[in-house]
This record gives sequence, C-alpha cells and structure tokens, in this order.
Amino acid sequence: MMEKDLLDTLYRKLTGKHADAVEKLPASGSNRHYYRLYGSPTLIGVAGESVDENKAFCYLSAHFHRKGLPVPQVLAVSDDGQLYLQDDLGDTTLFDTLRQARETGIFTEADRTSLRHAMSLLPDVQCAGAEGLDFSQCYPLAAFDRRSICWDLNYFKYCFLKATGTDFREDKLEDDFDRMQHMLLATNGSDTFMYRDFQSRNVMLRDGKPWLIDFQGGRRGPCQYDVASFLWQAKARYPDELKEELLQAYLERLACYRNVDKDGFRHSLRHFILFRLLQVLGGYGFRGYFERKPHFLESIPHAITSLKKLLEQPFGEYPYLNGVLARMCDDYLAGHAATPRDGQELTVRITSFSYKKGIPEDPTGNGGGFVFDCRAMHNPGRYERYKTLTGLDAPVIAFLKEQGEMDAFLQHVYALADASVGKYLQRGFSSLMLSFGCTGGQHRSVFAAQQTAQHLHEKFGVRIILEHREQQLTTTWESKHMP
Repeated sequence: MMEKDLLDTLYRKLTGKHADAVEKLPASGSNRHYYRLYGSPTLIGVAGESVDENKAFCYLSAHFHRKGLPVPQVLAVSDDGQLYLQDDLGDTTLFDTLRQARETGIFTEADRTSLRHAMSLLPDVQCAGAEGLDFSQCYPLAAFDRRSICWDLNYFKYCFLKATGTDFREDKLEDDFDRMQHMLLATNGSDTFMYRDFQSRNVMLRDGKPWLIDFQGGRRGPCQYDVASFLWQAKARYPDELKEELLQAYLERLACYRNVDKDGFRHSLRHFILFRLLQVLGGYGFRGYFERKPHFLESIPHAITSLKKLLEQPFGEYPYLNGVLARMCDDYLAGHAATPRDGQELTVRITSFSYKKGIPEDPTGNGGGFVFDCRAMHNPGRYERYKTLTGLDAPVIAFLKEQGEMDAFLQHVYALADASVGKYLQRGFSSLMLSFGCTGGQHRSVFAAQQTAQHLHEKFGVRIILEHREQQLTTTWESKHMP
C-alpha cells in the first residue's frame, strides 16, 4: 500500500472513518513525508524512514504536551512505528510571515512581537521541558558531546572548506577545533533541553501564537546553542539592534528559571555563534556543491557575511582558525562579487509575464538579455488550491521547489545571467533585461523572476528593477556599490 493509503487506514483506526481527502504536502529538508488528512478532525500524517527518530519525536511531543508547551500532539502511531498522526497547525511559519521584512530590512512592530514571543518561549522548552525528561529517548544522541561537535566541524572542513579550495594546514586547524570543543563543552548544559534546530522555519503561527515543530533532534545541552541557531539563522537577516532586543527578551525569560550571568552568557554565546555558522556552511556546502541544489548555494553569502562580521572581533582562543576563516571569507566574497567599472551603474530589469499577453518590450532600447520560457515546468495553476495564489506565496514556492524541475532550470538561468552580468559590469554597460514567461504569468514565471532577482542582487550587488507584469507589481533593489 502507498503511504497515503496507510495513513488513511491509521486515520480510520483513530476516528472510525476514512479521511475526506489525503494531500501530500511539500517536502521539507528531512527524509520525512508529510500529508494533510482532511476530515473531522483534519490532521497531519507523517511517514518517517527512521523508526528511532519517529519514536524520539513522539516521546518528546507527549512529554512537552504534558508540560503545557505549544507543540503538536501525536494522536496515533502505526504498529511498525513508521507512521503517525499529529495535530494540524496550519501552513504559516514565522519565517513565511517575515518574508517582506527580510526583503526590505524593515521589521514592523508586529514582526518584532512575533519574534519576541518565540524567543520568550525558548527558555520554557529548554528549562521546564527538561524537567522529568528521559534524555535516553533522544535521537540520535542523548547529549551534546565531543563526538557530535567533531561531526559538525569535520562536515564544515570537508564539505565547505575543501570544496571552496581554501588552503590550510590540517594539524593546526585540528588544534583549534580541539580548543573549540573544550570551550563549548565547558558551558553548562546538564539540566537543559537543547532544541538544536530552533529557527523561524520551525515555529508555526496559529492564531498569532507560536507553536513548535521539528524538535526530534533535541538532546541535553547548553542554552546558548539554540539562541545562536535562531538569531544567526543565515537567511533571517535580523538587524543587530533587533538581535539585541530579542536576546534581552530571551534572557529576561531565562531569569525566571535560573540566575543568569549575562556577561558570561554573552561570552560563551559568541563561541556557539561561530560553531553554528561553521555547521550551517558545512550543510550548505554538501547540499549545494555536492548535491548541486541551487537554493542552498544561495544561502552561503548570508552565512559568509555573518561570519565575516563576527570575526571583526577575533577569537583569541583560535588563532589559526581566525586566519583561515578570514582568508576564506575574503576569497569567497571576492570571487562572487563584481564592481561596476568607472562608476557606471548597471541596472538589471527582470520581468515575469504571460505569453498570452506578449513578451515584454525593453524600455531602454538596449535590446540585450534573455527571455526564458517556464512553461515546461509543472504548473501549480492546474490545482484548485493554488489558483488564487502567485509565485510569491509560500505554498506555491514550496510546490515548485518540491518538484525539483525549477531548481535545475534556475541553475542554467543563473549560469547564463551570471556570465552576462559579469561581462556587462566589466565593460561598463548600463542595462540588461531578463524576462520569464509562463501561461498565465502568475506562478512559475513569478517565482523564477523573484529567485533570479534575489540571486543577482546578492551575488553582484547590482541595481534590480523587478516587475511582475500581470500582478502590476514593481520593486526596485538599489545597487550595493553606488552611494
């Protein structure tokens, strides 16, 4: 039987009736598959390949639920442990709601309130959630330990540092890695639950309140790890003053559970920020350089920028690592950015459109650029639930990324666009046009245009005029090079 049929059988066993419909949801970064089972009640079905990981989630969910923490309750588990049903928290993540803030750099008071609520909830999970918790039920490890630190640092070394061609002496690097292990393990985490993947993508908003998901990798460990994970999430783009505001909200709530040495906390937090950035770069390197998934490569500049800023105050404990990372950041940024020649500003005009209404004209008269046909991609517009949405909406974005076709398509687009932008900058040209068309100009073309605009602005810093013609929506991203 197929997964959806097995989940429907589990649903009937729980409720006494079949679900009205079973819909597969967009894939996440894990190997678990998610389904929505419509009915009374509507539930989320999960199919996970790792029975031990499933058991960890189900145990933690039940424990946290008893503690009154906002987590989905597991309502039924299959006999073989590979399937389970849980509460449906909806489709809105905190990350989704902050999309406009990330693009504009303007975090509204509503955005800040949601973030403060999430950060204030974290100590409840870490401290109250740890009370009575059987950490032996955690997966794959019961505690944050030397072995897990080694795994992550080696992941960075082999999947990012070597992949980018950075030169280093392995013995000296390992000496500093050893020092980092001692520093991280010296931070007390004996009585707290370390969420491990606490980030805005794993915070669902339900009636405006935060609910927590994807905590199955949690274990005993230091509080600082989760703070670093959330506030220095590569794509979050929180301004420094907002990070400070959220850190204060966290520390105030943590003080309800224990005495807090704020200076000591901040000192150790810097080391966890460094460790977390190396960890995510290792993940991006593997997914991007080895598995060749473009959207992971797009996250690298954010992490590199954060790392370079962190290293403005060097870590005295890791003298050799400091030098390697500084050189790596400089080499990466130099190789992935170009500067306009002689002060000439290049504007890249990117347009999404419907072929039914014709290909856009170039208003500059330059005539240079590309028209990309997106109609070969799987069309979300064929499905009722997506018809009123566009390629800017999270469900459509998830649909297009899940199919995999758009990632491969954009990889070729980026190769052509990058080559042209680089040459145009070198030659002092002022205008380049990229157009993306699909049947209705609503889903595929909008998504492709938006992704390409973000890619070019992040990589080259050029001025972008992004127009979604059929939505009558135009956005200008100013050059990072011009005053």
